[in-house]
Amino acid sequence: MKNKLSICIIMKNEASNLEKCLEKLKDLGDEIIVTDTGSTDGSREIAKKYTDKIFDFEWKNDFSAARNFAISKASNNWILVIDCDEFVQEYDLEKLDLLLEQYPQGIGRIKRVNLFTRDEEEYKLNENVNRLFSKKYYRYEGIIHEQVVHVKGEAFNKLFEVPVTAEHIGYESEIFSQKQKAERNKTLLLKQLKQKEDPYLLYQLGKTEYMQKNFSETKEYFEKAFTYDLEPKLEYVQDMVESYGYTLLYLEQYKEAMQLLALYDEFAVNADFIFLIGLIYMNNGHFKEAILEFQKATQNKNWRMEGVNSFRSWYNIGVIYECLGQKEKAISYYKKCGTYKKAKDGITRITSRKEK
Repeated sequence: MKNKLSICIIMKNEASNLEKCLEKLKDLGDEIIVTDTGSTDGSREIAKKYTDKIFDFEWKNDFSAARNFAISKASNNWILVIDCDEFVQEYDLEKLDLLLEQYPQGIGRIKRVNLFTRDEEEYKLNENVNRLFSKKYYRYEGIIHEQVVHVKGEAFNKLFEVPVTAEHIGYESEIFSQKQKAERNKTLLLKQLKQKEDPYLLYQLGKTEYMQKNFSETKEYFEKAFTYDLEPKLEYVQDMVESYGYTLLYLEQYKEAMQLLALYDEFAVNADFIFLIGLIYMNNGHFKEAILEFQKATQNKNWRMEGVNSFRSWYNIGVIYECLGQKEKAISYYKKCGTYKKAKDGITRITSRKEK
């Protein structure tokens, strides 16, 4: 690469993930900057195998402060920020170099694949996150769920997609398992909200409650965020609308969920929202409309959650036909789901009844 790249990481007690993370990065950047906020588990010894640029930083309950400190230690202007629980799977250095030439003041977005299990089911959730930028123009702001902002407060020059894909395993352990960390995050978000009320912070608070299955609180935060003038094209707004719909379904407020139909024209740009509408119709007993939406979802190539435009939609069509007593149709859709366990269970359920 013509453009030299510094990879910046902050860590604390990441021995279980760090070696795998750094091993994936060793050929991606020109240097790795590691900022340690107080590790006691041998993380530093692991980091020393990959870099001699390890710096101590006293933790101040402020993620941006730690990020900006790491960036300040970088020798190069171009910065790529990676977390210890993110493992880069794919990258294209030649294409990346061309993009850096094309967007010298832009912000690059890597593709992050969140892996997690919920209710004994495995999920993959794709998202694009702002992680690549020149430190001449950008820095971090916000004590938690920090965001990349222009150093002079100006608007983004240009967002561009970076040919880097990383798997993120921390989505589950941080949000679903570690209640203490979730409470810490909530405390920091509330502190930040007092300084400046912002719909993105309300979204993050709602999402924190959502992942802890505190759906009444989730609904309250999301509805407060909806009072702002929101841009439907923003990924967090799309995720908030969809998460709000699922929240209403979890709360069994099915009729209220039907109000999301009013947003169809704006948000039905991806299979995720169309799939959600199918679930809303389904839970309200509108089976014909639900099948049509699930079929639409399978024809949409834009998706964030794996399966919404394939096996998850086909499975739900199968469930509807099974409920309607149309067993052959149900089996045909279950078979389209391949190895999806719920669909295989559906086939077993129907065929075992036939044998009786």
